Order: sequence, then structure tokens, then C-alpha cells
Amino acid sequence: MDFESSNRQIRLPKKAEKVKNKAAAPLQITAEQLLREAKERELEIVPRAPKVRVNDPEEAAEQARKKRKEFEDNIRKNRNQLANWIKYAKWEESIGEIARARSVLERALDVDHRNITIWLQYAEMEMRNKQINHARNIWDRAVQILPRAMQFWLKYTYMEELIENVPGARQVFERWMEWEPDVQAWNTYINFELRYHEIDRARGIYQRFLHVHGNDYKNWVRYARFEEKFGYIGNARVVFEQAVVYFGDDAVDEQLLIQFAKFEERQKEVERARVIYNYGLNKLPQSKTKQIFDSLAIHEKKYGERVRIENVIIAKRRRKYEDQLTLNSYDYDTWFDYVNLLTTEQVPREEVEDVFERAVANIPPYEEKRYWRRYIYLWISYALYEEIDVEDVERTRDVYKACLEVIPHKKFTFAKIWIMFAMFEIRQLDLAQARKIMGNAIGKCPKKKLFTAYIDLEMRFRDFDRCRILYEKLVLFMPDSSNTWIKFAELEGILGDTDRARAIYNMAIQQPALDMPEVLWKSYIDFEISEGENDHVRRLYNTLLEKTNHIKVWVSFTEFEERIENFDRARATFKSANEALEQAPSEERLLLLETWQKFEEEHGTPEQVEAVKKLMPKRVKRRRPIHAEDGTDAGWEEYFDYIFPQDEASKLSFKLLQWAAAQKRTAAAAPLDGNAEEPAEPAAKRHRDDDSGSDRDENDGANRDEDSGSDRSDNDE
Repeated sequence: MDFESSNRQIRLPKKAEKVKNKAAAPLQITAEQLLREAKERELEIVPRAPKVRVNDPEEAAEQARKKRKEFEDNIRKNRNQLANWIKYAKWEESIGEIARARSVLERALDVDHRNITIWLQYAEMEMRNKQINHARNIWDRAVQILPRAMQFWLKYTYMEELIENVPGARQVFERWMEWEPDVQAWNTYINFELRYHEIDRARGIYQRFLHVHGNDYKNWVRYARFEEKFGYIGNARVVFEQAVVYFGDDAVDEQLLIQFAKFEERQKEVERARVIYNYGLNKLPQSKTKQIFDSLAIHEKKYGERVRIENVIIAKRRRKYEDQLTLNSYDYDTWFDYVNLLTTEQVPREEVEDVFERAVANIPPYEEKRYWRRYIYLWISYALYEEIDVEDVERTRDVYKACLEVIPHKKFTFAKIWIMFAMFEIRQLDLAQARKIMGNAIGKCPKKKLFTAYIDLEMRFRDFDRCRILYEKLVLFMPDSSNTWIKFAELEGILGDTDRARAIYNMAIQQPALDMPEVLWKSYIDFEISEGENDHVRRLYNTLLEKTNHIKVWVSFTEFEERIENFDRARATFKSANEALEQAPSEERLLLLETWQKFEEEHGTPEQVEAVKKLMPKRVKRRRPIHAEDGTDAGWEEYFDYIFPQDEASKLSFKLLQWAAAQKRTAAAAPLDGNAEEPAEPAAKRHRDDDSGSDRDENDGANRDEDSGSDRSDNDE
């Protein structure tokens, strides 16, 4: 066919038609539905092969040929599917065709000679059929090709040992050890020799083993236990010693030392074990000695004396504190526990002072007093230790000075340190130095506590002139402290200088912003009472009442007059108080009247008692609305109120005046309007009638509606 005819026969494809609708079909079929339909129709079920009955060798050969053809077909379809090869070989083995099975496995090895499963199946087939030489050849080939496959060596040695070829098994093990396998292989070889009681051979294997895997301390411990198990105690100790030398001081493991010490304990070498433990504590870093501490503690509890046990416990606790402080050096509570441990157990002075110096070196990073409160007690403990436990005076003085240099006095100070330093100098009989310390404290950072401590110091030595000077500075520093003024005046009173004490009180009550003025006034009044100056006391009460109209002041005034048996003045004071407290709360007025009534019952006549009783209020029950937090009404509540007779009289007079003014306005407007009506009933008369009605209702105790009663009470007001 020429070129042109071939061109005429080429048919070009038609133009592809456009898909008009690309949407999904309205009826969708899921994969689950497809699988369900396949199961229902039994599409995946393969019919069983019919049973074939073999009657003669020709039929058996034909059947084997067909089966063999199936296996070969499967292998041709997928040559790399090793399961087909293994099934093929096992089938050949099952029908007794060992040679054909070997041929199949050899062909499989040609496909993948590094597959461990094929080698294992091949060798196990030979072993099942007692073809030892064939199996040995297969194992030799396998370990040459894959020397790192542990299964080959294990199976090989097991086969040789199973047929009681001990020298052959040992030879295989030696070939295996030349490859320097892992620990399990060496242990298997050692156990093999031990099964035949070859102790010397096992020892040699252990020594070769440690040359290969000596970096793990567990192998050394295992070798030492081997020597100990068979009674070679000296060899076991040498193994442990060589292990310690091998790892060196820097790399020795704590578990190795613990096992070494326990070995010595088992041999009743208590001192050797203790030396080993101490060696570990001295050579290993702190982070790796926890278990050594625990083991040493158990050792000392078993074999040690009380002192040794305590030393171990102390060392263990010190290690714990050191670990905590390594994480956070500003944990002052841990420093306190650490120091208390050392001071309680009477550790040498140098170690205690070293811990104190390390503790106080951790100065708080923030200059805020709340961060320094716990820290400053470290200095106090340090100073007390040097003074009381060590009795080193100069060292104590240096500690106090160093502490005062650390504190930022411009922002805050600690009066306790200054006072303790001064008291320390007093104990050293150096009063001048103590005064100098307190003077510096007040000059640098004046505080009330410092002034008070300095004044107490001078009071002990009866230097009252210095006390006066200090009080003068203190009242200038804190003019609003009522207690300071009182103490100052009491000092002058003790010294018998009444005029100075009175002058101090007068200056005190003139201060504009006292913290507790009532305490100051009471102290001043008590002072004048103790001096017997009744006129001064009355003057003070009158001055105080000009400043305040408190019920307690009035009651105290009347009690004073009663105490000095001036009953007329007391009665006059009660009357003045009753008039002055008209605008006070009802409870205060009632308290005053009850006190007055009690006074008249004790010192007055029946007429005077009756007069006070007439001033007593009436108690009435009223209601008022309750408002919730959001402002809504929450109901009503009942409460008791007091109505005083003098309040009713004043209200009546006020309403009469209102009625008179209304009448005057009505009379002025009458000529202008001839149709003016008669004046209405006076409001006072209506009020009087309402009050009398309410009184009758209350006195009779009749039951009436609470709402109407509350309305009438509101009208009374």
C-alpha cells in the first residue's frame, strides 16, 4: 500500500460534542450499595473445587502435574511474591519431593537471597527431614550472606546442640563472636558454656565480652555476680575495682558503686561498703548522688552507730536543700530550714557561717518592703547565732553593720534591726554607742517605733530630760498622734509637773487632725479629775460640747457631776442635754432619758421621777417600703418609732401658727368677695382629734387595719 492510499484510509475523529448538562445524576449509587448488591447476588463466592479421588500412580502424577502447573502459573504472575514460593516448597515437601522442594527454594533465593524467611524455611525443612549436612550447609551459606541476622546464628547453634555436637556449636559461637554482636549473643554463648559447666570458658567469654561492650556498667555488674555466684569472691571484687578504674572518677555510675557496696555488705565487709558510699558522695556531682544517699542511710541503719546514722540523715537533708536552692536561691524559707538544720545538729562554725553568708548574699531584686520582710530575718538569725551560740561580739557587731548597709534607708527601713543593734550594745555595757545608734536611726529614717524604743531606753536609765527632748521631736514628727500627746503628758504628770502636763494637753486638743480625739479628751478630763480640778473639768466638758453634741459626752458629764455628788448640776446638765439632743436620733434621746430616770430614781424625789417619765416617748409601729438594689419595690417592712411629747407640742404650736396666718389672709380677702364661705375647721383641732383617736386605739389595744394605721401615722408627721 502506497502513501497516498494509506492517507485515504485514515479516518479523522468527529468533532467532540459538547456536554450540555454536567450536573450529577438524580439517582446516585454509593460504594456501600454496590458491595451490598454483590453480596446479595453472591458474585464473589467461588464454587468449591470438586473432590478428586486418586486410584493409581498415573492419576496421582497427573494431579501433581496440575497442582505444580498452578504453582508455576502463580509464580509467573508475580515472581516477587515470596509466599507463593514457600507454599510451593511446602507442598513439594508434603508429597515427599524433597529434591523438588530444594529446587523451588533455591529458585526463590535467586529471586531474593537476602530474605531471612526463605533461609529459615529452607533450613527448617532440611532439619525436619533430618538432613543435617544439608541444613548445616544452608546455615553456613546464610550466616555468610547475612552475618548480622541473629536468628541464623541462634538456630544454627541450637541445631548443633540438639544433635549433641557441642564442639560444633562452640565453633559456631566463636564464628559468631568474631562479628562482635550485641549483648544477647554474648549472654547466649555464656549460658551455653554454663550448661556444660565450663566455668573457665565462660569467664574468658565474659572478659572478651567486656572488651567489646564495656561501656555499660550493667555488664561489669553481671560479670561480678557471675564470679560471686560460683564462689570466686576475690575475682568479683577485682571486677568491681577494674570497673571503677575503667570508668574513672568523672564517668563512674552511681548504680555501679551501689552494687559494689551491696556486694561488700553481702560479704560482711561493712567498712568497705561505707568507704565506697563515701567515695561516691565525694566524687560524683550532687545531681547523681540521691540513690547513694538513700542506700547509705539504709546501710547505716543496719550496721552503723547512732552518730553515723544522724550524719547520713543530715547529709541527705543538706543535699535536698541544696537542690531546692539551686532552682530558686531567693527561697528564704528553705534557707531558714537549712540554717536551722546546721545550728541544731551542731555543725562546725565555718560551715554554718558559710551558709549564712550565701543566704544573705541573695538580696531581694526589688526595693519594696514586702519583698524584704522575710529576708531581713536571715540577718537577725545570723546576728543571734554569732552572739548567743558562738559568743563572738565583734563578729556580731559586724553582722549588724553589714545588715544596715544593705537596707535602702531612703525608701524604707526596719526599726527592729536598729533596736536590736542598740540592745546588743546595751548588753555590752556601751550606753553611748547604743544612743548613737538610735540617734542615727532617727536621723536617717524617723519612725514612731524608733522614737518609742529610744524613749523606753532613756526611761530605764531615768534620763527624763532626754525623754522630754525625744517626746518634743516625736510630737513635731507626728502631731496627729493622740497617743503620743497622752504619753508625753503622762510623763510630765509622773514627774509631778502639772502645769507642763496641762500645757501639753492644751496644745494637743488644738491640733486640727488628730487620729483619736475622743481618747485624748478623755485622758485630759481624767487627768483634771485626778488633780481634783472640778472647774477645769467642767470647762473641758463645755469646750468639748461646743465641738460635738455626742450622747456619750453628755452622759459622761452627768456621771461626773453625780460622782462628786453635785446633783443639782447633774440635773441641770440632763435638762440641757435633753434640749440639745432634740434633733438627735430617737435612740440617743431615749438613752439619755433612761439614764436621767435612773438618776432621779436614785437621787431625786417622786415628783422629779414623774416629771422625767412624762418626757418618755411612746413607741408606735410603722411601715416603710423596701427598695431592691435595682430600685424596684420589694415590699414593706415594719419598724418601731418613738414619739416624744415635746415634739408633739412643737408640732401643735407650728400648726396653730399656720392656722392663724391662714385666718389673717382670709379676713383680708373677705371685703372683696361677698360670697365667701365660713372658715374651715382649724387644722390643729383636726390634728388633736386624730391624735386622741390614735391614742385611744393604742391604749385600748384594738385590732385595726395596718395600712390605715400607717396612713394616720404619716398624717401625724
